[in-house]
Amino acid sequence: MKSLARTALATVFALVVGFALTSCTDDSSQDKENKAKQENYDHLVAQQPAGRMEYSPTREAINQWIKTWGKRGKLSYVYIQNARGEYGYFIMKGLPVPRCKMLTPTDKVESSSNGVAVLPQPGMDGTYSSGSTCNAYYGFDATTGAYMEFTVGTNQSFFLFDKPMTMPEYASAKQLGPTSVKDVKSRS
Repeated sequence: MKSLARTALATVFALVVGFALTSCTDDSSQDKENKAKQENYDHLVAQQPAGRMEYSPTREAINQWIKTWGKRGKLSYVYIQNARGEYGYFIMKGLPVPRCKMLTPTDKVESSSNGVAVLPQPGMDGTYSSGSTCNAYYGFDATTGAYMEFTVGTNQSFFLFDKPMTMPEYASAKQLGPTSVKDVKSRS
């Protein structure tokens, strides 16, 4: 009786191991394509390994951006060009912020035995957003603190600087917000 039970147990174990091994070797066409793609990538990397840089101009630019904008009270000069090529400007405290930026997560990942779901989360104002307001920017006037918002798109572009521009197209720009370049210069 014990040997029969052992034989049955060994048979069940062999079947389970056999099924497990066959289920691990899926030969679907997608698996074959993925394997071919990985093998090709491995071959190309072996033939042409990525070069090694001695210096990164991208990292230098990011660090310069941090030095420029990572200070409290830094002013930004926002020049807006309309469809007719005319310029106007705002002077803001800090950088203009796209309205689609949030301080809270915009979605939550939930997983269960049924799979993974990404669920939208409400914003700080208790409403949901599609994130489609990335062409609308807001900020606060440099001297009055007034809220300002502008959009960019089909016929309007904006150019951002950390100092007033003296090139002719910018020098003749119309003041669009409460603060003028002269106001800022007189405070300095």
